[in-house]
Parts: sequence; C-alpha cells; structure tokens
Amino acid sequence: MRHENDIRPDAEKDRGSEQDTRMRASTDRGLAMQIMDSLEQGVIVWSQDGICQMFNHRAVTLLEMQRSSLRTGTSMEEFLQQAYERGEFSSARLKENLELFALGRPFQFDFNLSSKRLLSTNVRPVRGGGHIMAMSDVTEEREALAALAIAEAEAEEAQRKATEVLEDERARQREVSLLSQMDEWLQSCKSLRELYEIVTAFMEKVLPGTRGQLFIYSNSRDVLDLACAWHCDDAPEHVTPDSCWALRRGRNYNFDSTGLSFVCDHVKESFGPDETPDMFTCLPIMAHGDTVGLIHIEFLEDGINPDVLDTKVFTKRCAEHISMAIANVKLRDELQDQSTRDPLTGLYNRRFFLNALRRELAQTASRQGNFALLSLDADKFKQFNDEHGHDAGDVVLEAIAHRMTELDVEGAVACRVGGEEFSVILPNADRTRATAMAEELRRAVAETRVDYIGGDLPKVTASIGVAVYPTHGTEPKDLIKQADVALYDAKKAGRDCWRLADGADLITFD
Repeated sequence: MRHENDIRPDAEKDRGSEQDTRMRASTDRGLAMQIMDSLEQGVIVWSQDGICQMFNHRAVTLLEMQRSSLRTGTSMEEFLQQAYERGEFSSARLKENLELFALGRPFQFDFNLSSKRLLSTNVRPVRGGGHIMAMSDVTEEREALAALAIAEAEAEEAQRKATEVLEDERARQREVSLLSQMDEWLQSCKSLRELYEIVTAFMEKVLPGTRGQLFIYSNSRDVLDLACAWHCDDAPEHVTPDSCWALRRGRNYNFDSTGLSFVCDHVKESFGPDETPDMFTCLPIMAHGDTVGLIHIEFLEDGINPDVLDTKVFTKRCAEHISMAIANVKLRDELQDQSTRDPLTGLYNRRFFLNALRRELAQTASRQGNFALLSLDADKFKQFNDEHGHDAGDVVLEAIAHRMTELDVEGAVACRVGGEEFSVILPNADRTRATAMAEELRRAVAETRVDYIGGDLPKVTASIGVAVYPTHGTEPKDLIKQADVALYDAKKAGRDCWRLADGADLITFD
C-alpha cells in the first residue's frame, strides 16, 4: 500500500498540466483578440448554440452600440431581435436569419443603422460548430454604386432621348425630302390636270395607309367636282359645300369615332346605314385667301410609311403644299389668260393668235397636211355702234365670239385680233372642210338674236375669208394676207357670205 506522500508528485503534475492548458487558452484567446481588433471589419464569434463567445471593438463601433449592449453570453436571437426593434432590418429578414442560423447555413444581410450608415454582414459556419459574423461599413461603396447606377440610368435615358431626337430629326428630314420632291413635280406642272395626276401618284406612294379625294369648286361655286382620288374606287363625282363640316366651319375638320365629332354628309354616302369610319380629316384648299377646293383623307389601320413620323401631321403638310401648288397654277393660268385672252369676249388675243398660227404651221408642215385660217369681220359694225352705242356693240361682239367657240372642230383656236375682226385656226382642215365651217359660222352669226336692255338688237351678219395651208401660203404672213383678201372679196360681194382665197398658182397637197 502506497503512502499519501507517494501520490503527490502525480497530482501536482496534473494540476500543472491544467494550468498550462488554461494559460495556453488564455494566450490563444488574447492573440485572437489582438488579431480581431486589428481588423477593419467588425467580428462576432457565436457558439454552436448561438451564444456570443467573443467580439472585437470594431464590431461595437460599426454597430454604433454602447459597449455594454454587446457582451459575451448574449444570444444570437437576442442580438438580432434588438437590431430588428431598432429598425435596422425587417421582420422577414429577422425570421430568415434565425432559420438559416439554426440550419447552420451561411447567410448575408444588411444593418441599416439609424445614422443612415449601411453594414454589409456575412455569417459563415465554422468547423466544429458555431458561426463567425463579419461586418463591413459599405455606406460609401453602396452610395457610389447607387450614384453610378443613377448615372448609368441617366446616361441611358439621355442616350435614348438623343436617339429619339436623332430618329425624329431623320424622319423630319425624310418628310422634308418627300415634300421637296412633291413640290418639284408640282411646280413643273403646266396644267391642273397634270397636277392632279401627280397628287394621286404621290399620295398613293407616300401615304399607303390612307385613301382620299381632292375636290375643286366648279365655276358656278355651287358644287365641288372630283379632281382626283387614291386608294378609293367609290369616290363621289361631286360634293356640295354644305355637306362638309370643314367647308361649313372654314377650317380643318378631324373626325374621330372615339370622340365628340360628326360624320360629314359626303362621307356618309360611302358607308352603309350602320357603318362609320374610324378616323378622317377634311382640309379646305385655300388659294390667295379664297377656298378653291377640299381634300378628304381617311386613315386606315395598315400601310404605314416608315419615312413618315406622324401620318396625320404629314398629311396636313401635304395638303398645305398641294393647296399652294393649286393656287400657283391657278394664278399662273389667270396671268396667262390675262396676257393671251381678250377681256371682252374671252377669246384669245392677237399675240396668242400669231404664236398659235406659227405653231400650227410648223406641226402641219412636218406631217405634210392641211389646216385652214378663217378671217371674220362683223358687217357695218361702225354704223351699228354709232346707232346703238358701244355697249350694244360689245354685246354683239360677245355673241359672235360665243358662236365661234361652238364650232365643231377639235383643237380650233378662236381669236379676236382687233375691233370687230376675228380669226379662227382650224387644224386638219382642207378646203372642203374649211368652207363648210365658214358657211356654218356665217349662218350661226346671221341667226343670232341679241337681247339688249329688254329688246332685240337688229340682225348682225359677218363676212368671212378662207385660206388653206399650203394652197394659199406656207408662211404665216402669206396665209393672213390671203385670208384678208378673201374677206374683202366677201365684203365686195354684198357681205354676209364667205369667199375662198385664190390660190391656183400656189402649192397644194389636196
């Protein structure tokens, strides 16, 4: 049996070993704390059952907590519950954090501190149980990222707007180019008929998603006649001024079935009793302050032109350009009439007559054909003026001019060359056709009854001279001279008759 003194050395050895272990643990903990305190991150070490085992001073500073608020022995649930109550994250986030901690899974969340600072927190399980929570102040980083995101969004928005502006500008340039092309063609028109053909072709090509008509006032101003139409097979031939809201109101009229608007009467005729167009516009055509016509355009759902930014706006611009073109052609025609027409009778004047004679002579010579020239003079017209006055004489001249325009000869050119003297160019007329037309005209004048101030004027007759190309001349002056000589022969023969020029020795194609 051992004595008590025999076991002392072993007990002392065991106590020394425990002390060494405690010293090493204390040393290791002190070293760990030194390392943790040297970190920029806040660190909290949790045991497997969720109890705080250690934390560094940075964690307390970052969490903006009193030193006494975080201590060894605090539970994870208590720590997170207090943060939730301070409003640093949501209840859903609290629930999720506790569930992930219990499952031993890593998770991440943010502390949104009352000072507006933001802590990004990562919780990771460690080998042997427990978790390490690492917190970093990411306020400036997140603000920078948010500012960058805003800047990027603003840059994208600016780029988008710049792209839209550029596309709009390109679209406007394409529209300007289209209108410029239309203007170039319209300005080259020599007649309204050509203008209407160009309008039809342009609208069909450039506005495939529309159908419409162009109407022009008749001379009587009581009706508008159809001038042209596109994508429309059932356009009315005429519309009355009071059948269109645009003409009645004196400005553009836009119909939209979804709004408070009413269908024009001239549009109703193209639809059944229970049908209504979706959308159309009527635009009065103005020329020098006067309404000369109407453009009606219906907008369809399909057929959009990619070169047109806004179909409705572009359509109105087209109408404005067409209106201007029509006004210009009408003005040009008026000026042309003023320079080539006799203001009393409406017949062509002497200047136009000479140009037309030269043109007809050149054309007829190229095909070796015939044309005739009639020279007409009202008999005893000076005496008539002296007895009944010049106003009565003017009425007689107008009546003779009217009879001249009634000659049934295609392309005939009737002119007043001066006073009571008239001339008629008859294309493709040989001597037989020419003398027949002379007799028809003489008889028509003789049978004319002229009403003046409630009574009939005395009978008026005319003498006519006839010359035929090339029988009676191959130059304008020769034909005019021969027709005048024949006219004087008719006067000598007693008036109210016609005579054919003597051309026995001249060229003939008869």
